[in-house]
Amino acid sequence: MKKLLAMTAVAALTLSANVFAQEGEAVYNKACQVCHSMGVAGAPKSHDAAAWEPRLAKGMDALVTSVKSGLNAMPPGGMCTDCSDEDYKNAIEFMSK
Repeated sequence: MKKLLAMTAVAALTLSANVFAQEGEAVYNKACQVCHSMGVAGAPKSHDAAAWEPRLAKGMDALVTSVKSGLNAMPPGGMCTDCSDEDYKNAIEFMSK
């Protein structure tokens, strides 16, 4: 019984670690900078507020949907294989400012 309790606690801690969103800069550095640092294939450059303005006008939910399904040359999910919607939002907010 103690083993089962211990295993349950470890599983709960492991799952809860994935609940927390990643920082926008961290997501950008690992998955977004390859294209967004130089505007590859028409990607809006990071920290270019004017380039991001019309995209942000569509709303954050629409932007996250675009990332998840892919857009133009960007593959579905961008280059992030473990990002949640919140991670994508944080990365977009980081890049758009």
